[in-house]
Amino acid sequence: MSRLRYPKPGIYGINRGINRRKFIQYGAMAVGAGVVASCTGNQPAAEEEEAAESSAAASPSPSGELTSVTYGTNWYAQAEHGGFYQAVAAGIYEEHGLDVTIQMGGPQVNGTQLLMGGAVDFFMGYTADAIKAIEEDIPKVTVAAMFQKDPQILIAHPATGAESLEDLKGRPVFVSAAANTTYWPFLVARYGFTEDQKRPYNFNPGPFLADKQAAQQGYLSSEPLAISKEGGFEPVVFLLADYGYDPYSTTIETRRELVESDPDLVQRFVDASIKGWYSYFEDPAPGNELIKQANPEMTDEQIAYGIEKMQEYGIAISGEAETQGIGAMTDGRWKSFFDTMAEAGVFDPNTDYKQAYTLDFVNKGAEAYQA
Repeated sequence: MSRLRYPKPGIYGINRGINRRKFIQYGAMAVGAGVVASCTGNQPAAEEEEAAESSAAASPSPSGELTSVTYGTNWYAQAEHGGFYQAVAAGIYEEHGLDVTIQMGGPQVNGTQLLMGGAVDFFMGYTADAIKAIEEDIPKVTVAAMFQKDPQILIAHPATGAESLEDLKGRPVFVSAAANTTYWPFLVARYGFTEDQKRPYNFNPGPFLADKQAAQQGYLSSEPLAISKEGGFEPVVFLLADYGYDPYSTTIETRRELVESDPDLVQRFVDASIKGWYSYFEDPAPGNELIKQANPEMTDEQIAYGIEKMQEYGIAISGEAETQGIGAMTDGRWKSFFDTMAEAGVFDPNTDYKQAYTLDFVNKGAEAYQA
């Protein structure tokens, strides 16, 4: 059983009593040693705070040739982050005048604090948190969405009558606390799930494996493989994105101040990241080496499985991304998700959700990113 887990991060606010220095110190503690830089290789832990200070201003490197920025991921390095690591490994960021450091996330990483405190310049976010940030007056904005489909799934045992999502009504479902502010209200509103179905999920499949009538949450490219190896069977998988749960995922978000003060920097980072994803799907070997360097527990089998599932289900390339390119976003899609979740009681219907994103940096067309 792999010890790697892929939960969705919770929704966080800002502790306004924490000053900028403490934000950066927190960031250095949270990310640990999982740092990959496009030019200088792994960064010693003692230098992390100094790097965070310089990246906050997105200032040029000492050579004057590249602009140094830091991108924080939301979990341990994995195939689902492959395009970003590929852009480092293949020199795509450098081609766009960037010296990019990737700081690997983990279970204790609070992305909003790191971003707003200046410890990172960009962070790997998701739609629900972006809108919740607007409700909390946090000035961050989503500038691109690498995944058209959120990889969130529910998993059931085979041959138990679970052939559709509706069939899980009334069954025990193991979910994490983060589900309460993301997909669970959607399941209640759309499919009639009830609160008494919920069981606490601690990223251990044992309780699910012991109860054939139960279901559990998971990530498309992780838990099904782990369960098949641990339980000796292929689980039934329900991708919530195929059942009307339509947030963007694996987004690029940044501070609104950076969008306004240096849109060229934002554009270069977005373009290079998108090109990194196209390169990764063509030949992932360079990115995979950096993934395993950052996360030694990651196996070739898990990476290959992750890439296979991303392509099979159209996680990155489907819908608008097929013509507008990876990273694509639309007003209609944001509105659809907001309306669905406001109806489910997650968002205040009066929230100005359009402040959570901008389309200024995406939708150039697939060919533009592959030239």
